[in-house]
Amino acid sequence: MSIEDEVVEKARKAKEASIKLGVTPTPVKNAALERMAEKIQKHSEEILEENRKDIEAAKTSGASPAFIDRLLLNEKRIREMVEGLHQVVSLPDPVGEIVEGWRTRHGLEIRKIRVPLGVIGIIYEARPNVTVDITGLALKAGNAVVLRGGSEALNSNKILVRLMREALEGLIDPEAIQLIENPSRELVKVLLRQDKYIDVVIPRGSAQFIRFVRENSLIPVIETGAGNCHIFVNWDADFEMADRIIVNAKVQRPAVCNAVRKVLIHSRIAEKYLPRLVNILKEYNVVIKGCERSRKIVPSLSEAAEEDWYEEYMDLTLAVKIVDSVEEAIGHINKYGSKHSDAIITSNLKDAELFTSLVDSSTVYVNASTRFTDGGQFGFGAEVGISTQKLHARGPMGLKEITTTKYVVYGSGQVREI
Repeated sequence: MSIEDEVVEKARKAKEASIKLGVTPTPVKNAALERMAEKIQKHSEEILEENRKDIEAAKTSGASPAFIDRLLLNEKRIREMVEGLHQVVSLPDPVGEIVEGWRTRHGLEIRKIRVPLGVIGIIYEARPNVTVDITGLALKAGNAVVLRGGSEALNSNKILVRLMREALEGLIDPEAIQLIENPSRELVKVLLRQDKYIDVVIPRGSAQFIRFVRENSLIPVIETGAGNCHIFVNWDADFEMADRIIVNAKVQRPAVCNAVRKVLIHSRIAEKYLPRLVNILKEYNVVIKGCERSRKIVPSLSEAAEEDWYEEYMDLTLAVKIVDSVEEAIGHINKYGSKHSDAIITSNLKDAELFTSLVDSSTVYVNASTRFTDGGQFGFGAEVGISTQKLHARGPMGLKEITTTKYVVYGSGQVREI
C-alpha cells in the first residue's frame, strides 16, 4: 500500500468508526475518556521519554525557545491533559439535545436535534497536548478524528495515540482515532482531498500554515487564526490593574495565541503611564517597540514599523501605540488585529460597551487578561481551537461547536397537497 493509499484508508476507517460512535451512549463514551486519562497518567514517564526525543531533535535543528515551549511536555502539562479529560467527562453530552421543536399546522412534529459532525481532520504544529485535548472533545461529541501533527512532535504523538487507542478497546472502535505519521507536506494535500470521508478540517498553527490548508482543501475548514491580540488602556484606567493585566498577558506564555502583542494607550495618560509600563516590563526582559509619539515620551524605545502592527510576536516583544480616543483604538484593532482576543481597561461603562460592540473579534474583554481565551478557562474542559471566523463557530470551540443539527420530523401519514 502506498503512503497516499494509507492516508485514504485511515480516513475511510475513521468514517466507518464514526457511524457507530455517533450513537454510542454517553456512559460508554465517558468510560472511554476515563480510561484514556488513566492510561496517560499511568504511562506519563514513557510519554515524557518520547517527548524528550522530540525536544532534543528540535534543539539540534535550532528551534526557537518559543517553539520548544510549545513542543514541551512535563508533569504539569500531562496533569493538565488528564484533568482536561476528566472535565470533559463531567460536561453534558450535546449529542441528542433537542435544540428546539414545534408542531406545524399540518400536524407534523418537527425537532431540531444536535448530532456529531462525523469525522474531524485536525492538522496542527508542535503542541502534543493538542492530540489529547482535541481527541477527548471529539469523542465526547461523537466524532472520529484523523490527526496530523507536526513532524517535530511525532514521537510524542505516536505514544499518546497508541495509549488512547488502547484505552478505547472494548468500548469504542479504536479506529475512531487515526494518526498520519508521515511528515510529508504532500500528504497533507492528500488528506485535504478526502471530502468523501472527512466532514471538516480544523488547522492549528501559524497564519501561513492555516492559509496553506485553506487554499488546498476540498473539505470545509474552520480557521483557528493567529493571535495578534491588543490591550487598550483607556484614559480612566486603574494603573495597577493595567500593570497586572498587561504583565500577565505578555509574560506568562508569550508564544501562545492569546498572549498580548500590542498595547494601545490613551493620549491623556500616556506621559504618566507609558514610562511606568516600560519600567515594569523591563524587569521581565520585554523588548518594546513604539510609535513616533511613544518614542517622544520614552526615547529608548525602538521604532515600530508598519509591518509590526500586523505581526504576531511569538516572544517577549511588544509594540505600543498612543491613540486619542476609544474610537481610534477600535479602528486600529479592526485594521491590524487578527479577530482573536482584545481587551479594554477602563472605569466607564460607556467606553466599555462601545469597545465590546465595535471590536470585530471572537472574544472581547473588559478589565481582564486576554489569556483567558481558552477552552479550559471557559469551562469547556479543553478546546478544539479558537475560531476567528464567523461560520460555523467563533471563539474557543468546545463540545457544541463540533456538532451540527438535523431535523427529525414525525408525522401520521401526512402528504403535501400543494
